[in-house]
Amino acid sequence: MSKGTLRQLLLLTDGCSNSGEDPVAIAALAKEEGVTVNVIGIVNDGEMSEHGITEVEAIAKSGGGISQIVYARQLSQTVQMVTRKAMTQTIHGVVNREIAQILGEEKEMEDLEPEKRGQLMEVVDELGETLDLEVFILVDTSASMKNKLPMVQEALVDLSVSLRSRTGNNEFALYSFPGKRSDIEKLISWTPHFDSLAGAFKKMSTSGVTPTGPAIQEALRFIRNRMKKRGTDEDERFDLEEAGM
Repeated sequence: MSKGTLRQLLLLTDGCSNSGEDPVAIAALAKEEGVTVNVIGIVNDGEMSEHGITEVEAIAKSGGGISQIVYARQLSQTVQMVTRKAMTQTIHGVVNREIAQILGEEKEMEDLEPEKRGQLMEVVDELGETLDLEVFILVDTSASMKNKLPMVQEALVDLSVSLRSRTGNNEFALYSFPGKRSDIEKLISWTPHFDSLAGAFKKMSTSGVTPTGPAIQEALRFIRNRMKKRGTDEDERFDLEEAGM
């Protein structure tokens, strides 16, 4: 089975953007380039506006990912669930495209006979454990996020630990937005795990603006450059012959 890489951008925010380009449009561009955009909206006692909730959902939908509105105290389990669910959703999408190419445009996994569908589900589960995973994490550091950052820190360490059981490689990068001199600010470059984020979170400074669109755009530029440096444009491609197709 050919090796592929699942690429995700995980956005953690507690409000709607108020500066720069439309984040929904930028998320659509990310999806076109093979990057799934997941968004978690963090609230304390229902403080997020209807507009903020709508934007969280729209960004994730446009970016082919998962959205979730969550109380800060539940953040850790939600980050893990969203990351894994998005991996499965991406793999499902690729498998369905392969099936459509083989059997015709109208066919999807659910249309197959039970035995073949079961075989493919096993393949999907296996790929979720064996494909390489890269997660570019963007943390909103607008002023209202200040008291939520300790829980964000804990959730990201827990995410790293929870994914160590996978046989595929995991890599994470952590950036905050807005940056002091640019749209995003690097806290931790690509690393296979987060042992401690205390030092990185001390570097974070909160701001009044939320330039979500420019932040996603800059994150996409970093991901694109990383792919070029590694000399790879491989997507989530894999062979379905092992599943008996």
